[in-house]
Amino acid sequence: MPLIAFTVLAVFVVAGIGGYVFVKRFVQARVDLIHRTVHGARSVGAGSVKAPNGDLLALDAEVSAWAGSKRSEVLELRERERFRREFIGNLAHELRTPTFSIQGYILTLLEGGLEDPKVNRKFLERASSGTERMVRIIEDLDLITQLESGVIGIAAEPMDLRKLVQEMMDDLRIPAQQRRVTLHNAMQDEVLVHADRDRLAQVLLNLLNNAIHYGKEGGSCTVRAFDIGEQVLVEVEDNGPGIAAEHLPRLFERFYRVGKSRARNEGGTGLGLSIVKHIIESHGGTIAVKSTEGQGTTFSFTLPAAR
Repeated sequence: MPLIAFTVLAVFVVAGIGGYVFVKRFVQARVDLIHRTVHGARSVGAGSVKAPNGDLLALDAEVSAWAGSKRSEVLELRERERFRREFIGNLAHELRTPTFSIQGYILTLLEGGLEDPKVNRKFLERASSGTERMVRIIEDLDLITQLESGVIGIAAEPMDLRKLVQEMMDDLRIPAQQRRVTLHNAMQDEVLVHADRDRLAQVLLNLLNNAIHYGKEGGSCTVRAFDIGEQVLVEVEDNGPGIAAEHLPRLFERFYRVGKSRARNEGGTGLGLSIVKHIIESHGGTIAVKSTEGQGTTFSFTLPAAR
């Protein structure tokens, strides 16, 4: 044991000395370079010798590289700060609407509406609806946080994607009929994927709901799947109004909306696509969107194939 301890100690000492020597030589080399450059510049100023162009170019290259790296860091920090400001502002806006509504209904009841049978139940139901909306926002935010931190694990197992898609379409039959949207499952045969059934159901419900509510009334939505080797590519396509190109890069951000007023009126939390993205990435897949205004939108994502 003493021999082992001594050996380990010796290794750390040697490594420390080696690291110190390396750093010292690196710093000294830079100092020498600066000294030579300054001396050369002074010599040029005195008219005695030519400037050491190699040293100047090397120093200029290092300074430029350093400035470039810092510039990238500054831009990244600015982008994070922009995202933070937008996120907090959007969150406050999303919570403000139901909060003010609940407050208004309760004040009306307290000021005499509670004794009016024509008013009290209706206002209580509206206040309850606002409360439920706030709860959905908080639950969705909590889900995203847990997915990001890895608290929620993905219980993946082999499953039939075609069967799950059909179940989700059956669940959405009534809202689809109300907007006369045709839901079509283009998978004719069994499609086996390795996925968490409940989480994948969230993904499909969200994408199909979007196609129904934000697509073209009287339009259609089709789900397809393609075998691409180790993965399965899934497409959810609608023939709705489409999405302008400037919105596509930010479509999966929290609270980002293409049609802000309409989405809020219909009760969406603005977090659905962000949740979809996190669930797909938790499966080791990727998600993308392509859209043409006036022609429709296609969301495509990958899942591990089950063999």
